[in-house]
This record gives sequence, structure tokens and C-alpha cells, in this order.
Amino acid sequence: MRRDSGSGRGFALYEVLIGVTIFVIGILALGRAAENCLTATAVAEEDDRVRLILANRMAEIQTAPGVPDTVKETKIDTGFGIVVLTQKATPTELKDSKDVEVTGITTVTLTAAWTRSGVQQRRTLDFYVYRTG
Repeated sequence: MRRDSGSGRGFALYEVLIGVTIFVIGILALGRAAENCLTATAVAEEDDRVRLILANRMAEIQTAPGVPDTVKETKIDTGFGIVVLTQKATPTELKDSKDVEVTGITTVTLTAAWTRSGVQQRRTLDFYVYRTG
């Protein structure tokens, strides 16, 4: 009888150890999932800030009188790091439906460049600006 009761206690100890191991693995997986959620949230916030920078600069260019600057570079601190905003404007020759050249149209390219975790990131926005006279 003693033999059976001793092996029963040993089996219970193994069950507890296996249960604790499974619990620890579950907690580690949960921690990793929470870390991934925080990282994804930070990346989304960073992307939103860069899109807002591009949209604001586009609105500034579209509402400013005169032809946009040919080349312009600005460094902006976003709280996530420095974003280098580069503006390039080139005159564009377009023709209407009657094959007549339309003048006063400029293609503006805005490029935002920044570094995320040591990897260079880049977003580009192209749009037209029409100025008469």
C-alpha cells in the first residue's frame, strides 16, 4: 500500500509542475501580444503624424499665392524623431482636349523621410498646383 500512495504523490507533483509551466508559457505569450499591440499603436501614430505633415504642407502650398518653391527642405520634430520634408516643384506641360498647351500648372512632389528602428521610411505625395499670370 505504501508504494501506491508514494507514486500518487509524485504524480501530483508532476501535474503541478506541468500546470505551472503551461501558465508561465501563457503569461509570456500574453506579454508578447501586449508588446506587439503597443508597437503597432506607436507605428500607427507615427504614420498619422507624417500624413498630417504632408497634408498640412500641401494645403500651405495650394493656398499660398505665386509659384511654389522649386526645391525646399524642412526638418520637423514629431516627437518620434526628425522627419525630413523635401519639396520639389516642376513646371508641367499638359494639353487640353483640343491639343492646346495649358500653362501655369506645376507638379509638386512632397517626400517625408524618417527612420524607424534603424530602417529608413519614406512617404511621397504628388499633386498639381495651377497659377495664372
